Amino acid sequence: MPPSNESSLTPDTFILMGVPGMEHLHVWISIPFCCLYLGALLANGVLLATIWAEHSLHQPMYQFLAMLALADLTLCTTAVPKALALFWFRAGNISFGACLTQMFFLHFTCMAESVILLAMALDRAVAICWPLRYGAVLSPRAVAGAGLAAVLRGFCTILPCVLLLRRLPFCGPRRIPHTYCEHMALARLACADTRASRWYGLGLPFVAGVLDLLLIAASYALILRALARLPSRAARGKALHTLASHLCVLLLFYVPAAFAALVQRFGRVPPDLHILLANLYVLLPPLLNPIVYGVRTQQVRDRVLKVFTCPGSRL
Repeated sequence: MPPSNESSLTPDTFILMGVPGMEHLHVWISIPFCCLYLGALLANGVLLATIWAEHSLHQPMYQFLAMLALADLTLCTTAVPKALALFWFRAGNISFGACLTQMFFLHFTCMAESVILLAMALDRAVAICWPLRYGAVLSPRAVAGAGLAAVLRGFCTILPCVLLLRRLPFCGPRRIPHTYCEHMALARLACADTRASRWYGLGLPFVAGVLDLLLIAASYALILRALARLPSRAARGKALHTLASHLCVLLLFYVPAAFAALVQRFGRVPPDLHILLANLYVLLPPLLNPIVYGVRTQQVRDRVLKVFTCPGSRL
């Protein structure tokens, strides 16, 4: 007998189902999703245009911020347009290759973003603890090296996940109860032992994230020790203000990421709630990160106003 449309050892397509149990609300769910996505595109686009246009922002701190904005744009654009197509046109079909590609870029971007956040913490540590050596340590070559390290670490960490899934047989249903292709959601459809794929998907990214957090914590400890020695209260306040922005971005990234990863593997959260939270994870940080820096960092805020109110002027 020929294989059915719902199963195959090497399937041509999968079917994204959206939010289980809430199919009748997909059109309404799409409205906030679309608004958040457009807001993320606008906010990150404005930030990137400002950093590119203003020579005074061509410094390591703002170059790392531009990398973060690019990562945020990649993250939300990888997931949201397909979800909106599913909500609006019921276009849930996705080829196996496209599904693996979407999964790769989602997880790759998260791993790269973790390295960028670490680089931003180290940048502030050098600026505050060793200001006289800042230019020598954070040279253009070092900044480019940090960006390359983010790309290579993400690539080398996530590619094995794709390869492990690629070799699995899929002989059961091809319906994915999600709005995008996620590693564990795809692994659960395989009709073979997926322990290697599942434990790798949890273990190595988790270890990499914990290592980044430990290094970030060490950077903060150095910064706080240096701030305690500053005689000027104004200087301490300015440095703490910048650190608060970075801390907000860290919380926006790591807390939802840890929650989504652990719930996907061990939790008992209702599927519809889990999928809604997973979608907010790819929408809220990309929207809020540039707003946090734009509102809390006066230099960025002033330059945004300068570029878009006086576009003909340059420093």
